[in-house]
Amino acid sequence: MLKTIRQHHEDISRIQVSCRFMEETVLDTGIAHEKVFRIPIGINLDHFSPAGPGQKKQRRAALGIPESAVVIGSFQKDGNGWSEGLEPKMEKGPDIFLKAMEILKDEVQGLFVLLTGPARGYVKNGLDRLGIPFAHHFLNDYLDIGKYYHALDAYVISSRDEGGPKAVLESMASGVPLISTGVGQATDLIEHGNNGFLADIEDAEALAHWTLAVMQDKAQQATVVQNGILTAKANAYTNQLSAWKSFMKGYVD
Repeated sequence: MLKTIRQHHEDISRIQVSCRFMEETVLDTGIAHEKVFRIPIGINLDHFSPAGPGQKKQRRAALGIPESAVVIGSFQKDGNGWSEGLEPKMEKGPDIFLKAMEILKDEVQGLFVLLTGPARGYVKNGLDRLGIPFAHHFLNDYLDIGKYYHALDAYVISSRDEGGPKAVLESMASGVPLISTGVGQATDLIEHGNNGFLADIEDAEALAHWTLAVMQDKAQQATVVQNGILTAKANAYTNQLSAWKSFMKGYVD
């Protein structure tokens, strides 16, 4: 892709990127700055909201998760291919996720992992090996995913490389504390300790540390949740209209 951009500066009118890292990467090809537009992967707030009174209990009951469990979410595909996913897709960091869960297992009573998405076999086998209970649900309709956030106590992103991921704003909009490696738009949108937590790439210890910290400090948890909701609202699709109008100017009136 970058080779193509480098060879066709004059033919390309504009490029949209989702995060600062990708913006800098594209600009390094030598393309004119005014042709590159950074617009984050937004969110439709019609499909994501914090759990209301009693909703967490109801969702856990429906999913067969103990009410007393401490539930960590991981909802993105992280195996190669579209079958079982026994071979890990390393840029998604499933090995790092398992290391973080292994650390938390010794610190958190009732640890439980909720998985969605295809090709999760590598993580499922790893959780079995570690003796960490989990549930995996494959969703036929993406719009159902908001209900699964309602069962969570925290969401962990362990990727080595991302453009998004969408889970950054999804978890924030759902009122779920977010702990992420510094990838993609997570780096742009997360203010450490204010609306989420950032760890260095491949730092499973930091992911586990901040996950435990936010669950133990209820005051900070409340702050992170509230500010995360505000961040999600600021990046809703409806608040990106002016940015997309600028991007489409001359093509769509």
